[in-house]
Amino acid sequence: MTTFVGDYPVKVDAKGRVLFPSAFKKQLNEAAGNRFVVKKDIFENCLILYPYDEWERQVKIIRSRINPYKKEHAKFLREFYKGTAEFSLDSNGRILFPKRLLELVDITKEIVMAGQDDKIEIWDKAVYDSQSMGEDDFADLAEKLLGFDTVNDVE
Repeated sequence: MTTFVGDYPVKVDAKGRVLFPSAFKKQLNEAAGNRFVVKKDIFENCLILYPYDEWERQVKIIRSRINPYKKEHAKFLREFYKGTAEFSLDSNGRILFPKRLLELVDITKEIVMAGQDDKIEIWDKAVYDSQSMGEDDFADLAEKLLGFDTVNDVE
């Protein structure tokens, strides 16, 4: 499994191409190759880039929990797959993002590619820079989510 670490500002050219950061290339595992799937995030106004092996893992999780013959589940699947795109890095190590996806999350000329464990978030740079949480707020959230009182509290 690939683990992505770091955040990198990158320019988007007029055709929607982005040079994939070399640090992320080094972090890719062999199984991932250079195939990716990108889609709009469910919760935030950003794109999510999955190495293909991680995308397959995510789809397997969904398939194990979804019955496509239930109306509500079928609606979820339609929305989940809406706007996805598969691609490979070109010979120059670039990604060509579909314009419709860049427009969907208001990306223009500068992005930040932020490693988030097994995926990469892709943000408009101005939006990403404005998302910063204060140190005290982050410490409070860390304590709330991870600060168990005793060993028995661990789920």
